[in-house]
Amino acid sequence: MEAFGQVVPLILILVIMYFFLIRPQQRKVKDHAAMVAALRRGDEVVTQGGLIGKITKVKDDTEVEVEISTGVKVRVLRPSISQVRSKTEPAND
Repeated sequence: MEAFGQVVPLILILVIMYFFLIRPQQRKVKDHAAMVAALRRGDEVVTQGGLIGKITKVKDDTEVEVEISTGVKVRVLRPSISQVRSKTEPAND
């Protein structure tokens, strides 16, 4: 019975760590992956380096082309996009 009393606090600490640390981090990673998968031409984005620009071309599953100034286009890896500032409406085909 004494051993059970020593294990209970350890289990409680692990449960608390799961709900306050691990689970929110997993949700954040999942949300970022969904945001990156939904990128499309015309979206205004912010990269992890702090560059703000508009997506001009979605090259493939790994990179996009971002125009950071008039006539200045850079290739950016999708996972390095940290935020979408404004979304465009899907084009009606």
